[in-house]
Amino acid sequence: MFNLVEKRRWFFLISAALLIPSLLAMIYSTATTGAPFRLSIDFVGGSIYDLAFVEPGITEADLRGVFGEYDDREVTVQRLTLADGSERWSVRGSFLENAVTERLLDALDAISPVDRERTQIEQVSETIGAEVARAAFFAVLAASVIVSFFIIIAFRTVPRALRYGLSAIAAMVHDVLIVMGIASVMGLFFGWEVDALFLTAVLTILAYSVQDSVVLFDRIRENIPIHLGEPYETIVNRSIWETIHRSLATQLNAFFVMAAILLFGGETVKQFIAILFVGLLAGTYSSIFVAVPLLVSWEKGEIPVLSRIGELLPPPPPTEDEGP
Repeated sequence: MFNLVEKRRWFFLISAALLIPSLLAMIYSTATTGAPFRLSIDFVGGSIYDLAFVEPGITEADLRGVFGEYDDREVTVQRLTLADGSERWSVRGSFLENAVTERLLDALDAISPVDRERTQIEQVSETIGAEVARAAFFAVLAASVIVSFFIIIAFRTVPRALRYGLSAIAAMVHDVLIVMGIASVMGLFFGWEVDALFLTAVLTILAYSVQDSVVLFDRIRENIPIHLGEPYETIVNRSIWETIHRSLATQLNAFFVMAAILLFGGETVKQFIAILFVGLLAGTYSSIFVAVPLLVSWEKGEIPVLSRIGELLPPPPPTEDEGP
């Protein structure tokens, strides 16, 4: 049986090779734009123009030219083709007053008549955007705390159960940083913006990552009393091989569906699916090659700074075979 755990230092290096560019991209984006990635109007406030025109023929360049005269921020323009073959344009820009919006629509009319009945305009204030960002931060923080306590309680019969919880949290942070790094890079080079769907993707990724980690940790817990006397590293490696097929089968089903959506789905969901795809890929990797190897390194005393954190919880109660 190939010893995956023995190669844990290589896995840590791979993670570092992914995390360092992610952090550098976010630092560069923060230094140049003021945020680690491009934020949509869901967070900074602005307007969404769902435009319909009486006649086809208007181009993205036409829209950018008109909006550029009234909007001091670079707008995001997206063409949507509906099921009936009709065409609409979705434009996201700064928050504009009603009077300015009317002048903007009049300017568009000069190029191609706007269908006012089918055109919709939504506005999001900066205050609401800040509240959404704050709620998202606390949602991710609360999810991390709840997961940690759940694992500690579920693995209370295992010595040093806190290590299992913190290892799962480390894998979650690993996945979130990689996803944020991808969002930052795509924002810098392709203009991708982080919106509310991004938060949905992040929370979904956290759920998948934790599920994989719990499955692996649960098999380790079952194998410890069955294989008493074996080195901890050997028990963990055995547990990985006994569960890896389940983890990969579950994730591959999701990957195939997402790949199909990326190839044939609409433009409005492709960014969300791409982020979700990358995040689930990172989550599958981190559960097997980050969370579990980190647990082994901690158990073997290879992380001096954290060597005593696992002793914070009291030892598990003795079993009936062990006596009082």
